[in-house]
Amino acid sequence: MRPHAAQGPRHGGAGVSRQAFRQFIVKTHGRCNLACTYCYLYEGPDSTWRTRPAAAADEVLDRTATRIAEHAGTHGLTDISLVLHGGEPLLAGAGKLARFTALVRDRVPAGCTVHATVQTNATLLTARRLAVLADAGIRIGVSLDGGLAAHNARRVDHAGRPSWPAAARGALLVAEQAPQAYAGILTVVDVTLDPVETYESLLTLRPPGLDFLLPHGNWSAPPPHWADARHGEWLCAVFDRWWRAGRRETRVRLFEECVALLLGLPSVTEALGLAPFDAVVVETDGSIEQVDALKSAYDGAARTGLDVFRHAFDEALLHPAVAARQAGAAALADQCRACPLLTVCGGGHYAHRYRAGHGFRNPSVYCADLQRFIRHVAGRLAEDTAAAAAAVPAAREEGAP
Repeated sequence: MRPHAAQGPRHGGAGVSRQAFRQFIVKTHGRCNLACTYCYLYEGPDSTWRTRPAAAADEVLDRTATRIAEHAGTHGLTDISLVLHGGEPLLAGAGKLARFTALVRDRVPAGCTVHATVQTNATLLTARRLAVLADAGIRIGVSLDGGLAAHNARRVDHAGRPSWPAAARGALLVAEQAPQAYAGILTVVDVTLDPVETYESLLTLRPPGLDFLLPHGNWSAPPPHWADARHGEWLCAVFDRWWRAGRRETRVRLFEECVALLLGLPSVTEALGLAPFDAVVVETDGSIEQVDALKSAYDGAARTGLDVFRHAFDEALLHPAVAARQAGAAALADQCRACPLLTVCGGGHYAHRYRAGHGFRNPSVYCADLQRFIRHVAGRLAEDTAAAAAAVPAAREEGAP
């Protein structure tokens, strides 16, 4: 979950302004205790993880904390997001995560709030580890494929054993013992599963928020079951169930962001809208990279050639790929710029635009799905607005003497 955009000066080169990084994704551990059969990071085209150390050394984390503080000070940031990631970050130990978070908070300028989150598969969560994280002011985000064992059949350990019993136990532990630290659940859309059942099963784990992500894929390596806008239809079904509930059972970031954009409000998600890219990754060896999603495109796609020992984060802002992601509509394909849904769709997720030999200046591989979903949400908004408008004179007539 990302904080609201912090305000501050922008760094520029050759007259081009740059939006400061506000989300720092730090790989505290580069390996995972699970071997999910669909994992784009370890089973995809990128192999850079194989040559990196399994865990981030203390000197890497120390230097990273300094670089984050330096960037926050340079840009006058009042809020930053610190995401403790992996692999499975809890393999590094809850204590190490707490110490690193404290280090960052100690070094950022006064008045800069650090929103810390660990993104975990929840299998290693225990009451003790949860207490350490919660006491350190670290929120816990959980990654699951649904709220039933059958939904998580592909999430297995390295021996092929199911992870669901331990993951469900960990998620419920957070909900019951540290609800104030529960950031929510991240789920990748699986169109082979019933959408409403998936959503309702996740509600049983009592998340304060859900984040539905489309599976990573592109024009050269299309996502699974990619045909007839099936992913868009899946999202529409869940949206209707969520929208018609009569009360907010949980927040769903993709849905809330889509509604906000349709109403002309700003967005803070990478999946929709034209908000500038503001996330950067630090790998276990200190390398500064772009977000992991790019690794689903080709080997080395996230590389910048920079590292925290020799380079400031401002240098990453000048990287051509980062600059392209901060250029808004100017970096999109002609087809996207001419689309009436441009300001809402924003071209979709950057990684989903890739085509070998043509780079990322293409519509999203999910173009049809995004159009189906956005138009559906817009339709629901229009229906409810019309119904509300019609109800006003009726109510006045009923109240007339």
